[in-house]
Amino acid sequence: MKKLLLAFIIYHSASIIGTAQNLDSLYRVWQDNSRHDSVRVVAYKDYLWKRFLFSNPDTVIILAEALHTYAKNQNYPKAAATAFVLQGSAYWTKANYTKALENFQKSLVIFEKLGDNVGIAKNLNNIGAIYTEQGNRLGALAIFEKALVLNEQSGNKQGAAGNLTNIGLIYHEQDNYPRALQYYQRSIKICEEIGNETVIAANLNNIGSIYQEQAYYPRAFEYFENALAINQKLGDKQGVANCLNNIGNSYNEQGKYTRALEFYQKGLAIDEEIGNKRIIVSSLNNIGALHKNQGNYPRALEYFTKAMAIAEENADKQGTSTSLIHIGEIYQKQGNHSLAQDYCQKGLELAQEKGILKKQRAACQCLYDTYKAMGKGNQALLYLEKLNLIEDSLQSEETTKKLQQMEFAKLMLQDSIAKAEETRLVQEAHQTEVRQKNQTRNISFGIGGLILLLAAGLYTRLRYVRKSKATLQVEKDRSENLLLNILPEEIAQELKLHGKAQARDFDLVSILFTDFKGFTEASAKLTATDLVHEINHCFEGFDAIMEKYGIEKIKTIGDAYMAAGGLPVPTDDSVKNTVLAALEMQAFIYARKMTQDAAGRPAFEMRVGIHTGPVVAGIVGVKKFQYDIWGDTVNTASRMESSGEVGKVNISQTTYEILKNDSDFVFTSRGKIEAKGKGEVEMWFVELRN
Repeated sequence: MKKLLLAFIIYHSASIIGTAQNLDSLYRVWQDNSRHDSVRVVAYKDYLWKRFLFSNPDTVIILAEALHTYAKNQNYPKAAATAFVLQGSAYWTKANYTKALENFQKSLVIFEKLGDNVGIAKNLNNIGAIYTEQGNRLGALAIFEKALVLNEQSGNKQGAAGNLTNIGLIYHEQDNYPRALQYYQRSIKICEEIGNETVIAANLNNIGSIYQEQAYYPRAFEYFENALAINQKLGDKQGVANCLNNIGNSYNEQGKYTRALEFYQKGLAIDEEIGNKRIIVSSLNNIGALHKNQGNYPRALEYFTKAMAIAEENADKQGTSTSLIHIGEIYQKQGNHSLAQDYCQKGLELAQEKGILKKQRAACQCLYDTYKAMGKGNQALLYLEKLNLIEDSLQSEETTKKLQQMEFAKLMLQDSIAKAEETRLVQEAHQTEVRQKNQTRNISFGIGGLILLLAAGLYTRLRYVRKSKATLQVEKDRSENLLLNILPEEIAQELKLHGKAQARDFDLVSILFTDFKGFTEASAKLTATDLVHEINHCFEGFDAIMEKYGIEKIKTIGDAYMAAGGLPVPTDDSVKNTVLAALEMQAFIYARKMTQDAAGRPAFEMRVGIHTGPVVAGIVGVKKFQYDIWGDTVNTASRMESSGEVGKVNISQTTYEILKNDSDFVFTSRGKIEAKGKGEVEMWFVELRN
């Protein structure tokens, strides 16, 4: 429900909306040949930003090309750097983070050549924002801190304030409230020195969100209203809308639905005027959730459906996931199991892709309840198992969060004592009376702290009892479902029924092999623990990709990963899905390397090879059994990997012949390549068509 304002995530610090007159004057400055290059470029940047960025980002991408031409004609590289920032920001608005990152990095290269630390810091900040959107918070934190150092060295206080806010947001997202407050307050202090009220309002809004999440609603309202007043004075419509929505959230959480709806609708009206589609989606989902909480399902569906349409149109996967799961939950409550299954399954897939555990939990709960109501026990058990795994992860997060909340409660107590002391000084003439009040207040704080500790203990005990009961209840189901974690479902069912599973021939299976380049060198630079952690991180990512595309993981051998598409149940799209999975695995490794490089840590690069053909598949072993595959197809696939190149997906002629007419791919012939034990073999590189 919370909606944080991430200040300075994209280069620009001015008000998002300008009047038509101001915009026209900016465009006239751009067209005035007598003006200095820097003045003209900044005016054109402001014009495109204010007029089109949030309402029509595609127009920004096209019109920014004029800056590239200008940079070439005037020999003014900053114009090209600015164009890349505008185009990256437009792609960011469209949630095309790959393209956004590509453009920000191009701008970064130009500023590095120019030795412009302020420009470097701004682009690092943009890259950190992309990492944040992708869920890579550690990578984002490292980037923001690097940008902060550059801004402090350059004396760029405005940039430093934005970096501090963004670092605070990372800690905020991790529920580390004391650290988040520390950075927000540092940012405010700098902004007060330079008179930047826009970022002061952003930080006040964020601090209000912290108090809201801790259910300190009076303090939350105090900060939201202060931020709202500043934004209204500045005419910052997006800032006003954010504050209105956060005030609505606070009323909603207290069950004051009429007041909440009033603020939500005011915020939505401004969001729609601005045209910031992702914020509109969030506002619509907030209003839909409010109606859902009240049991007004038709009205809730109306808002969720509208939010989903806008989110899908703008590739907003997080907003789409939220809408889908809410809609699925409503259909589940209404007994429409088919639609509930469809919506929650799609919502779960997007939540897994974005790594949002709480949404995954909601989707799995919906699917478990739906399949259970339909009498489909096996499917219900599958999602119950997933639900329990997610609950374990959330429980770990909850423990950390509880410790941070205790620290935050300590800060609250200190803050309250400080305010009491300030009151005592102001009312010095009534020292005796005030001292008595302070003593009473301190006693109250002590009692309150004791109650807090007791409540925390009771709450922890209650959670433990509930979890123990739940564990006992599902233990039998877990044991029956255990085989699904080891074997494909069809093979597991056969093994349960007959005590064994027959080996089978498959005519068309796509075998995928991966191998890390430089594994030995990386091993020498990492401790055993760090090495295992890094491999495990990569393989966990691969497992998620396999699940997404319906590919069967076969096994890992050291740093090699083996999977197969088209078994144990052959499908028409298994070859294509295997190639798509391989391309996504390379993208995952590329992103991981960027993160590790930014943090100064060793990283892997990878080769991937695929071959398609017949195999034999079956269970190996009696006790520690394993599902495995055999045949010349496996050997050839291994040669595709060893004959490939880092960052590429290398496929055989057979795989190419099956996919060559698929318009989603672009193929590059490598000719005949010598492969160990195979002689010269036709090979192809495959990529996704842009």
